[in-house]
Amino acid sequence: MIIDCDAEGYFVASVPELRGCHTQAKSLYVLMKRIQEGIELCLEVDGEEISPQEFIGIQRLWVEV
Repeated sequence: MIIDCDAEGYFVASVPELRGCHTQAKSLYVLMKRIQEGIELCLEVDGEEISPQEFIGIQRLWVEV
């Protein structure tokens, strides 16, 4: 799962291994509940086998404009 914070202060979570599995919330607590529900629904509806992606790392990059 990847978690970002958007310009309006919402936390946004997505699961790259599950196409279309993403949600947002104002708090991390609510976000965790929502993404867990989203994962369960995606797995239930999709029925596909998940092919795990290889984690490479995290890099933060700032670009001044």
